[in-house]
Amino acid sequence: MTMAEPSENARRRYSRRRFLGTLGAGAAATLGGGAITHLDGDHAAIAAAASRSDRFGRLFPNLPPFAEATPAVVDALTAFGAKDGPIDAQDDMRPVSEGGPGPLGLILNPGRNADSGHPAGLTFFGQFIDHDIPFDLDSRLGEPTPPETSPNSRDPRLNLDSVYGGGFGDVRFVLSDGSMRIGQVDPSNPGSREDLPRLDGAALIADPRNDENLMIAGLHAAVLCFHNKALETLPPGDARERFAEARRLTTWHYQWIVLHEFLPAIVGQRLIDRILRQGRRHYRPDGEPFIPVEFQIAYRLHSLPRPSYRANFTGGPDGGQLFLFLFHPTEPDLRGGSRSPQRFIDWQTFFGFPGFEDALRNTKKLDKLLSTALFTLPPSAVATGDPPFVLTQRNLLRHLTWGIPSGQDIARAMGERSLGGNDLRELRPFGNGLERSTPLWHYVNAEAELNGRGEQLGPVGGRIVAEVLIGLLELDTGSFLSQPGWVPTLPAAFSGPGEFKMIDFFAFAEVDPATLSA
Repeated sequence: MTMAEPSENARRRYSRRRFLGTLGAGAAATLGGGAITHLDGDHAAIAAAASRSDRFGRLFPNLPPFAEATPAVVDALTAFGAKDGPIDAQDDMRPVSEGGPGPLGLILNPGRNADSGHPAGLTFFGQFIDHDIPFDLDSRLGEPTPPETSPNSRDPRLNLDSVYGGGFGDVRFVLSDGSMRIGQVDPSNPGSREDLPRLDGAALIADPRNDENLMIAGLHAAVLCFHNKALETLPPGDARERFAEARRLTTWHYQWIVLHEFLPAIVGQRLIDRILRQGRRHYRPDGEPFIPVEFQIAYRLHSLPRPSYRANFTGGPDGGQLFLFLFHPTEPDLRGGSRSPQRFIDWQTFFGFPGFEDALRNTKKLDKLLSTALFTLPPSAVATGDPPFVLTQRNLLRHLTWGIPSGQDIARAMGERSLGGNDLRELRPFGNGLERSTPLWHYVNAEAELNGRGEQLGPVGGRIVAEVLIGLLELDTGSFLSQPGWVPTLPAAFSGPGEFKMIDFFAFAEVDPATLSA
């Protein structure tokens, strides 16, 4: 999820117009009155030019958008993505004080929003990856925009620039000895848990989205801790050189986890092996590596988040477990942007540490349903602070911004069998032929439900995501794949030789001492 609020400077530089004071009537004015049915000559020329890493691009420049950007289509997408609509999981978000299940009850009784077999932390690691490679601050929601002209504010490499910012010498994040600034949840207690470094509550980080929720903030803080522990393993010497080596170690172990743990979970090892052996079919940049808008849409794995989580075991009001909604309009929740001694993550709930099997919770399935918490976002979780505050509506309207082809057209271009109207019958009541020409994001979710049993992406979504992430590693001369035969070199507390997983990452970073005594 890429929803966090940019800095005030970024807001001033990249302010967007409000997207419809009220959604529906008058949409043509916001959409500029123009309908895109295909790439015109100028757009085709832009798409054919050599790709640039500081711009977005396309995988399928010759395919038409799934629909014209008309008021009728805007209204249909808005209605389909609305709260209480067909893709709302209808989680009971009432707190216990109002007769509801509260966050703990939602965990124990998930209702129709079924759990997958993947650990809950996969959601936030995936979000962290996303924040590392694209950040669109310029395009306007729902307004057709050539992606090749739109700046990407992140470096499209898996190189943790979302953590390291300007690198050594960037005094906002890096100290003079080459270590990273780290905060604590209780600055008055030197033994308290790690937090993002903050100034007056605001996180001092290179990408403000990494303070969107407590879990993503915890992951960012874990990377800071990992870097500093890697630095401790190096011999004395020049601070700049030691910083560079600690960053390389941190980045390569992170990249290893992306390729060997995250991708196998969401696309399957067979597809990864096929791409590594036979090459990429569709993501083959003519120029610099870039982020395709089809990836930006297909990678929105927003069916994975749960409506509530156990944050930790000792931060509750009575010193016990702390359960919170992900987002809630009136109750305490897991949104970021603040610090307190109780606000930290015990990772045993989110990843499978040996000895803590009973503590682990899983993601929701990759399917058509989304947790209800995502249908009422706090304004701080939206990049512009402007409506709509429904994540599904924002995802769907983004298709009109980029002129994204339909899932069916992309499937045919890939040589895959496309889903039929009966597979997408939930779209029929909204007209405009959406069940036959379907927004890619919903198509990918439906494909995962039908073909991947809710555990993995299907052939279209899986191919897009795998090719781009693998391609970003293959095309980066500084990635671990540039050194054939490299395997993780730092100690893995739980995995075997030549392996390294997220539980090893946390253990090496020493962000959760309880896991080391399992």
